[in-house]
Amino acid sequence: MKVILKNHSEQYAAREIINSFFPKTKIDFVNEIPSNEDYVYSEIQISNNQYTYISVCEYKSKKSSSTLTSNVLSKNKIKKSISDCLKELTGITLPWGLLTGIRPAKIVREFLSNNNTNSISAVDYLKNEYEVIPSKAKLAATIEKKESKFINTMNPYGISIYVGIPFCPTRCLYCSFTSQSIAYSNKLTQPYTEALIKEIIEISKTDYVNNHIIESVYFGGGTPTALSTEQINMILYTMYNNFDLSHVKEFTFEAGRPDTITQEKLLLLKKYGITRISINPQTINDKTLKIIGRNHSSEDFKASFNLARELGFEHINCDIIAGLPEENISDFINTLNTLYELNPESITVHTMCIKHGSFLDSKYDMFSLTAANTVNEMLEKASETAKKLNMSPYYIYRQKNMLGNLENVGYCKDAHECLYNIYIMEEVQSIIALGGGASTKIIDNNNIERSFNVKEVSEYINRIDEMINRKIEFLSHYSSTV
Repeated sequence: MKVILKNHSEQYAAREIINSFFPKTKIDFVNEIPSNEDYVYSEIQISNNQYTYISVCEYKSKKSSSTLTSNVLSKNKIKKSISDCLKELTGITLPWGLLTGIRPAKIVREFLSNNNTNSISAVDYLKNEYEVIPSKAKLAATIEKKESKFINTMNPYGISIYVGIPFCPTRCLYCSFTSQSIAYSNKLTQPYTEALIKEIIEISKTDYVNNHIIESVYFGGGTPTALSTEQINMILYTMYNNFDLSHVKEFTFEAGRPDTITQEKLLLLKKYGITRISINPQTINDKTLKIIGRNHSSEDFKASFNLARELGFEHINCDIIAGLPEENISDFINTLNTLYELNPESITVHTMCIKHGSFLDSKYDMFSLTAANTVNEMLEKASETAKKLNMSPYYIYRQKNMLGNLENVGYCKDAHECLYNIYIMEEVQSIIALGGGASTKIIDNNNIERSFNVKEVSEYINRIDEMINRKIEFLSHYSSTV
């Protein structure tokens, strides 16, 4: 898609709204309107303190134009003028309208903090300012209200710890996370464990960590249970013997893949007081599991879930994905019905996303992806099932290249909210992140600063001293006392 901007340079705003209609479309900014090619033209005219936003779009030899006037210079007006054209040409209505950011609830909270007059509701604000459809605006406002109960009462000296384990049994079709298949990288698991332990020990000594209270610990990946029982024990033992975890309110461990779960590993997690585990089917349909590259079956998932329940785990989360290749509504309802029968404490419903770097990204045309309106219906069915399970939505985030420009939502029963999920999505608490590809995030006077570990596992192992020293130096710039 060729894009021409006149009298403004808001490339990011133009790119974001165009990609909402045309995910993965390559955008080239040019100076002249091309002949015989799709294009978007965006212009701002200024006269007597009045701004006129003009857009002209051509798509598949059809043209549309839009003209808006305003007393203010606004990126949203640029987006709206372009959106009006593309909506007419494609017949697509974006459920989140002009809102292209990943944190809708954060937009709501910022609006409420700056609007003490209550002259307009948050729902109306999203509808009017961003053209969000009513159901999505209500969802964002509902989640913000739920999140605020925890954000407003969190400890000002609280921090979270994230530990990344970048190994999985196999790499899923849609995955772009830092993760390597155990089948090809098993020899790296022990040196990785040793490097991670070294990082845990050294970072636990920093003044920043010791001047804060650890409220939440989250083991993610990858699949942490892809490691051996002995390796998991080594890491957890090191955590408990170096960090002060006496104030931890929740400890999440992603046992995401059923084919990595054993009774021995679950008993070990119980021994260390893990309060929340994730066992993630993504789908209950065996045909889809094969397509996306997961070696376990639906029965494996059920067996792992029931084993965890028998061993006394009182908070089990399950991740599922709406819009997986070749799945229809009936397939998705089958997954929901199974979750209803198992009755987990929380469910995270993801919308299929074509992530850069995933196998699906490189083989995009090989698979039949679910149509956007069908995915939205799947999300509605998930919401209905969550309600039957006495769950309500408690956090939300969005990603680029999601089918239908939709969203991911976490549902949970009362008192089973995952604090880490809320804190990281709303960017309200510092996170000390350990392991390959881990991103430490410090919230300092409303500013966010980051320090990254290298992603590739071998690089992390070989450069562990560099990673540790860099993080110690980074943390030394921030201090506060409990």
